[in-house]
Amino acid sequence: MHGVKTGSRRRFIFGGVAAVGALVVGWGVMPARQRLNASHPLPVSDGAVALNGWVAVGADGMVTVAMPRSEMGQGVHTALPMLVAEELDVPLASVRLVQSPIDKIFGNIAMLKDGLPFHPDDSGNLKAAVSWTVGKVARELGLIITGGSSSVKDAWQPMREAGASARAMLVAAAARQWNVGVASCRTEDGFVIHADGRRLAYGALATAAATSEPGEIRLKSPKDFKLIGHAQPRRDTPSKVNGTAAFGIDARPAGMVYAAVRMSPVIGGTVASVKQDAVLKMPGVLRVVDFSSALPEKTGAGAGVAVVASTWWQARQAALALEVQWNAGAQAGLSSAAIYADFAARLDAESGHAYYKAGDMDAVEGKAAGVAKTVKAEYRAPYLAHAAMEPVNCTAQVKDGKVYLWAPTQSPGFAVETAAKVGGVSTDNVVLVVTMLGGGFGRRLDVDMVAQVVAVAKASAGVPVQMIWSREDDMTHDVYRPAALARFNASLDAAGNVLGYDNKSASGSVSHQFMKRNLGLPPGGPDKTTAEGEFDMQYEFPNQRIAHVIVDSPVPLGYWRSVGHSHNAFFKESFVDELAHAAGKDSVEFRRGLLKRHPRHLAVLNAAVAKAGAAPEGRAHGVALHQSFGTIVAQVAEVSVEGTEIKVHRVVCAVDCGIAVNPNIIAQQVESAVVFGLSAALFGAVTIKDGKVEQSNFGDYPVLRMNQAPEVETIIMPSAEHPEGMGEPATPPIAPAVANAVFKLTGKRLRSLPLTL
Repeated sequence: MHGVKTGSRRRFIFGGVAAVGALVVGWGVMPARQRLNASHPLPVSDGAVALNGWVAVGADGMVTVAMPRSEMGQGVHTALPMLVAEELDVPLASVRLVQSPIDKIFGNIAMLKDGLPFHPDDSGNLKAAVSWTVGKVARELGLIITGGSSSVKDAWQPMREAGASARAMLVAAAARQWNVGVASCRTEDGFVIHADGRRLAYGALATAAATSEPGEIRLKSPKDFKLIGHAQPRRDTPSKVNGTAAFGIDARPAGMVYAAVRMSPVIGGTVASVKQDAVLKMPGVLRVVDFSSALPEKTGAGAGVAVVASTWWQARQAALALEVQWNAGAQAGLSSAAIYADFAARLDAESGHAYYKAGDMDAVEGKAAGVAKTVKAEYRAPYLAHAAMEPVNCTAQVKDGKVYLWAPTQSPGFAVETAAKVGGVSTDNVVLVVTMLGGGFGRRLDVDMVAQVVAVAKASAGVPVQMIWSREDDMTHDVYRPAALARFNASLDAAGNVLGYDNKSASGSVSHQFMKRNLGLPPGGPDKTTAEGEFDMQYEFPNQRIAHVIVDSPVPLGYWRSVGHSHNAFFKESFVDELAHAAGKDSVEFRRGLLKRHPRHLAVLNAAVAKAGAAPEGRAHGVALHQSFGTIVAQVAEVSVEGTEIKVHRVVCAVDCGIAVNPNIIAQQVESAVVFGLSAALFGAVTIKDGKVEQSNFGDYPVLRMNQAPEVETIIMPSAEHPEGMGEPATPPIAPAVANAVFKLTGKRLRSLPLTL
């Protein structure tokens, strides 16, 4: 895979949008960049013929499909080829995948558009215009990213069009050969079939089809779908079962050596000195490399050094024995307590950016007539680590003016640019192999590990180097889910109706840090991820104000599965339960009364509650309803409490994610998201003391064990809407659902994560 230079283009586009009005207006009315034909050839073999930038057909009838998204357990290597196979009319088994080139047609447009801070109910002209503009910018940037639960959502149109276009070209070629009209031809299972029964296999038509014009490209109606909407087995399961699946840690280029790291234990610390003589005498040790200067600011990878050795165990033991003196730097006294105190002070002093306003909150706060009760609450959430099962790793070789990279990455474009910069080559001279990921959850959107390993490989005289972090390295040098503090203030009338709803929160900004690290953009302006899940709710309070205060974070921050929704859903759904209790109403009925203009949300809530039924004796049901990444999710958690132990026995989850491309994968993603979110809800917390992360492994950062995992039942709501995200939306509701059940059982309102009695 080869890269393209994009840094200057990004600065031009963003600068132009901000400063060159006439140019932007003129550019804005131009047609959007197409996503069918690439500027780089599709990698094919065995005589296959490319029919567009996504699809090639071989003489044997096998179909090659370009895959721009990373498989990290979420099933995209099954769901995305389904889109092509459906429109091309071929069996899914006849589709093989090839890593896509780095080309603009493969850029993730949906993810960038979803980052706009508009309320889901907003259907105004401003939202439409900004969304159109950002969509065009996204096409120009062509950022190949797997994240934001956007893979199917983004691919839904272009990959179906690619399949339909290839099918039309094959039909045109057959019609020309038979000297008949295309209307007299149909397709089925990799054949073009004429009305009189004649048939030609796609493989026999591929060469002629390459010079055919597709004519009008027609996508199938959902009523004609044969694959989409029907459960299909995961294509990656067999290789994962038999051990042939290739993850990043499995890369084995000839002559490879290993690197282990030592990084500053204090956030922001630097290397003062290194004594390496004794280590260089240890078995298998080859060299010690300081990679500090290769890293961008505020990455999880702190400044440090790597030890290169013949085996990883030799490298690891030598790294532990290495004598390193550190300059602790400005964050030596940093603590979680101080961070929360800063949040509180900022909330006291600042109004923040108002992401959403409705009605007249000033009148309500001015003690408007009818206010009978006021409810106030403060919630908090800690930093969280990603804790992916496959530890951070990357393999690189710098040789003959090229950088060869084997990386389990969610962002190939950023990986190529970073490798080129550190390796001192052009992006065209970076060859990247994207492997499977043993978990990503947002951690592998960052490319700090790429910078490290390329710096080490550059100092290794052309020998390929595989760098592997230990679990302790991983846990203490993550890019963390932000800690956050949220305050609520609501006014109710005597009948329990909410008159005013005010919510203000404070946290660091993931997007500010990420954009600076990877796009070179200065931080500034609002960041939707800080307030998502708070400002974009569908509850119909007549008077609302939802604001957020961004506090610059000395702690490295990164995208974590469901991002801001992960904690803001806990804040919002827990407080809504508090309001129901204050109003003297059942929590489900209270929510139903706030969804009169939101029938899809109401239907999802009703479906989950009906399926859950009544809680068994000694247990309680907690409910949460939340929309994220376009998908509406209602969860009912069945919980018991024994002493101080919170036990979740069953979770019923109803989802409306638009058209369900593969129901099997949707159910898997729900189960995964519930377990992931429950681990954080019950156990997850990263704390800072003396500038250091205190947690280092699963002993003090536990995750849910098999005997603690609940039964998860998934209800997929029927829908004809555009597919929405599914990898993350079932994570946010689980914490509030459990907390609300605990309140029913104990009368204790848990307002801080993780949930402890």
